[in-house]
Amino acid sequence: MRAVGAKVAMLVVAFGIGGCASFKTRDAKLAGVKTIGIISALGDELTLAKGGLTGLDGRSQRFPISSWNLDQQIVQQATTALGGRYQVQPVSYTRDAFAKLETDTDVIRLGALRRDPFKKLVESAVSPQGLDAYVIITKAKTKFGPGSRKIEGIGLLSYHTMMASYYEIHAVYEVRVYDGKSFDLIEKIAAPPLEDGGTVRIAGPSRMVDESLSQDGNPAENEKLHAAVTDLVARSLSSTLGDLRLANKS
Repeated sequence: MRAVGAKVAMLVVAFGIGGCASFKTRDAKLAGVKTIGIISALGDELTLAKGGLTGLDGRSQRFPISSWNLDQQIVQQATTALGGRYQVQPVSYTRDAFAKLETDTDVIRLGALRRDPFKKLVESAVSPQGLDAYVIITKAKTKFGPGSRKIEGIGLLSYHTMMASYYEIHAVYEVRVYDGKSFDLIEKIAAPPLEDGGTVRIAGPSRMVDESLSQDGNPAENEKLHAAVTDLVARSLSSTLGDLRLANKS
């Protein structure tokens, strides 16, 4: 038993040392960054999904929300958050190309594509080149419920039980930082849940909303839903950029 305990202790220490080394490497790379570009490909569509005690029911609907200009707002907020520390320069990029990559993440993880596809896009689909670093904000996926169904990006989840119904918005996304010279990944982080997250726990920013935000019709025309999603993304982005040590934590 003592031998087993000693091995466990050694593993814990090794993990701690490895984690510290990783943070030091990231911080060392960021220390040389002066110019930075921001890319957002999160806000192209909103998913409406319904769930219950057995998980999601498989009848998700997708609606375009490009009229919300969410990606432009994200870039503006990130520019404000990073502007005190870096020279943030506007960049042009193919937004749909970055958005599609995250949809295909499962294929990438299975090894069908061994080269980092985001790295390739930063090299080929972003202008100007030559900045010290690029920050990329894209939708991510997370499992939800007993059926291990997945939710991603911006969405509204209606969750019904025998006793009550819940309505929850989510913004599941990741932030990546790439070296602008070598195009190597410096750091990647998934946006964590907020402290005032929803009743139905999601591995990402979320919060409960009123049933009125789930009304029939085109969600892109629902101004209350638009405002709620914008607020959720804004609060979570500030915190996530702080976790990356790119900005002061709010």
